[in-house]
Amino acid sequence: MNAFNITEYMQALGLQAKAASALMARADAATKNTALKALARRLREAGAPLAQANERDVARATAAGLAAPLVDRLKLSQKTIDTVALGCEQLAAMPDVIGEIIGMKQQPSGIRVGQMRVPIGVFGMIYESRPNVTIEAASLAIKSGNAAILRGGSEAIESNKALAQLVSESLAEAGLPVDAVQLVQTTDREAVGQLIAMPAFVDVIIPRGGKGLIERISREAKVPVIKHLDGNCHVYVDDTAPLEMAVRVVDNAKTQKYSPCNAAEGLLVAASIADAFLPEIGAVFGAKGVQMRCDPVAARILRAEAALHPEMDVTDAVEADWSEEYLAAVISIKVVEGVDEAIAHINRYSSHHTDAIITRDHLNAQRFLREVDSASVMVNASTRFADGFEFGLGAEIGISTDKFHARGPVGIEGLTSLKYVVLGQGETRS
Repeated sequence: MNAFNITEYMQALGLQAKAASALMARADAATKNTALKALARRLREAGAPLAQANERDVARATAAGLAAPLVDRLKLSQKTIDTVALGCEQLAAMPDVIGEIIGMKQQPSGIRVGQMRVPIGVFGMIYESRPNVTIEAASLAIKSGNAAILRGGSEAIESNKALAQLVSESLAEAGLPVDAVQLVQTTDREAVGQLIAMPAFVDVIIPRGGKGLIERISREAKVPVIKHLDGNCHVYVDDTAPLEMAVRVVDNAKTQKYSPCNAAEGLLVAASIADAFLPEIGAVFGAKGVQMRCDPVAARILRAEAALHPEMDVTDAVEADWSEEYLAAVISIKVVEGVDEAIAHINRYSSHHTDAIITRDHLNAQRFLREVDSASVMVNASTRFADGFEFGLGAEIGISTDKFHARGPVGIEGLTSLKYVVLGQGETRS
């Protein structure tokens, strides 16, 4: 395709999405839920064809030397399929918030004023690697009454085409416009430039991928962007933390899966518990091949333990480590005096995505919740729970570290807007 043809192609997608969004906005809950249940059914029935399409993508990506974390994100396992199918069913079971009126209040003039929740209209989704995002985005578009234009990464094109076909069939089965969810079929990067510069058709852009992609989209987009740049998440082990719980949660937050943006990249430990806790978590990390980049106090404690566990990989941290998103078997470790220093460190170095405290101290837990400036803040739980599915949103379109409109996992409500509605009985303003 040359640039002129891509422009025409993207304009056509925009026109079709705009027309479909009007039909989606007035679709009733039962019809949307029918499409979601049909999509869940098709996902479970399409195991072999989906696996074959995904295998072609994985083989091509591996041969091209794609980084291991990105290849891992590209894999479409049966567990992943089951999860997104269940997400569709969860969404179908949730109340339909479209048309909901909130905050209706009588005014002295006699009028009643409230707000109605309505779809945003058309959102563009630009994402890398993870083909499951195709279903998450499509299912949320359907439930929220929006239209979506999806542009996945070239490395996942076969998987995304196979998934998008299931979406189209499910929309048609429910009597909804198949153009409500459209996948950009070309891998030409010019399509991205076109998609983010179509304010006549696209109401918001949601990028989901590496920092470079999101920075480019944020810089060049001519429509609003819902974004997060990094997932530099922390776990702080407070001085009252139960050791067994702390080891279990920190291990899960770091090693359950290295590639997601909600995996822990930084570990902070209160000084009074460091001598007891660090050798235990160090042995766990050593057995799993996790490199520990430490401040001088943590390094001293862990190197003493490494004499008993030679597999432990302990190195000295540099300043850049405190703000690094590794997406790998690497973690930064710092010993802090207490909750004050932990909060200050997190607010300075974190990406404001997800941070957790392990503690028995209720006051410290409450301070951490109030004062840590992140989209998700947790007490005694793994950062890996920062996910729309785990939060009960049915699915998520992404995780926002912005502070306007949507923050944290973006589900149905994050894809809606509020408009004022006024109910009167002939009142006039004097």
